[in-house]
Amino acid sequence: MLKAGPVWAVGTMSGTSLDGVDAAMVLTDGERILDFGRTDYRPYTPEESRLLRAALGRWPGEPGVEAATEIVETAHAEVLVGMTDARLIGFHGQTLAHDPQGEHGARRTHQAGSGQVLAEVLGRPVVWDFRSNDVEMGGQGAPLAPFFHFACAKWAGLAAPVAFLNLGGVGNLTWVDPRAPAPEAPGAVLAFDTGPANAPVNDLMRARRGAERDEGGALALSGRVDEGIVERFLADPWFLRMPPKSLDRNAFHDLLRAVHDLSDADAAATLTACAAAAVARGFEHFPEAPAALYVAGGGRLNEALMVQIARRVNCPVAPVEDLGLDGDMLEAQAFGYLAVRVARGLPTSGPTTTGVAALVGGGQISAPG
Repeated sequence: MLKAGPVWAVGTMSGTSLDGVDAAMVLTDGERILDFGRTDYRPYTPEESRLLRAALGRWPGEPGVEAATEIVETAHAEVLVGMTDARLIGFHGQTLAHDPQGEHGARRTHQAGSGQVLAEVLGRPVVWDFRSNDVEMGGQGAPLAPFFHFACAKWAGLAAPVAFLNLGGVGNLTWVDPRAPAPEAPGAVLAFDTGPANAPVNDLMRARRGAERDEGGALALSGRVDEGIVERFLADPWFLRMPPKSLDRNAFHDLLRAVHDLSDADAAATLTACAAAAVARGFEHFPEAPAALYVAGGGRLNEALMVQIARRVNCPVAPVEDLGLDGDMLEAQAFGYLAVRVARGLPTSGPTTTGVAALVGGGQISAPG
């Protein structure tokens, strides 16, 4: 347990885009955000990304997982070694598989990488394995950033409900009421995955053009949306499920077959519209209309996606930079913040964020030696 008062923590995030590791420092007491510190990024090499992608959907002990784990641990150690001002490290790891429903056996989630290994290498305590406790207690294990989003709204001085949207491989929404005293208070937050975001477009670009993404949404902007495909996408039972709810990165992979006969531009435009329509459908679950939607993650740099979202929701849409936040590092900062909450015995998720039956604190703490 940490002593009372603010501490500098560094959090890391390696998302489903498999492009690299973000690291970001935050000064927090586990409740308030006092300041943000330095950030860093360690990209995966093309070969590392290939091996990580080959391990997606696999569980500990299966082929390719050991090699993926070594890549994850090495990359994180390299990006963290210089951040010596941080007293505590929040290590998310790399999600390879996520099955909170137990559709293939036991309920489980798999983030590659050992916090104990990093603690030994870096000589500092590491908080890790943030999701397992939540899943074991009946929660979805995701999303985990909502309590941090609440702290961000407080830090920004917001006085009315807003929504935060993260656009990674999967999209997730957090509705926040900053008038509440704490994120675990009744009615303070509601969070859930919206549906696929960048993943289908990235997979399309890789398959058809050998590119990692539709840079800036340029290809989608040149195409026409097939609204029939969007309507059939929205008919999936997923959108009828009440939140909280979460998705694996490869959910809705059939979307690529749905756009098989479209041109590259029309396929990109249609998949982008599907991601935006999923976000708009998520607004139906909010208890109160948000004053604004603030967007983080790589998807906020996709003009086509941002335009489509703005067309489909009834509130202003802006990148989180409009609040003074860093949209590239928000998730990494979240795990620094959550690490301090774990170390202080505070909850990291609850019934309205992951669907777990009661407030729960996730994470193991590994000390060097």
